[in-house]
Order: sequence, then C-alpha cells, then structure tokens
Amino acid sequence: MKQFILRFVREEEGQDLVEYTLLLAFVCLASAALFIGAGKSMANIWVDTNLVLSNAGLVANAVTS
Repeated sequence: MKQFILRFVREEEGQDLVEYTLLLAFVCLASAALFIGAGKSMANIWVDTNLVLSNAGLVANAVTS
C-alpha cells in the first residue's frame, strides 16, 4: 500500500490533463464573454439601422405626397 501511495504522489501524467482542461475552460469563458459583448453591439447596430431606415421611409413618403 505504501508503494501505491508513493507512486501515486510521484506520477505527473494527470497534471497535463488538468492544465489543458483549465486552459480550455478559460478559453471558453473568454469566448462566451466576447460573444455576449458582440451580441449587444450587433443589437445596437440593428436598432440604429432600423431607425435610419424608418426615418428615410417617412421622408420619402413626405416628398412623394
């Protein structure tokens, strides 16, 4: 049993897996934060575009009437 515990403590094979898993988790969280921010920016762009097109439509209707 003592040999098993000593071998378990000295092994480093699982360390790489844990490090890569933590790195992947960080990349996923950073990507999610960027996508949320980009989504809000895109929503603002669509709102502004809709407003401009609505105003253009009102002006076009007023000119042709």
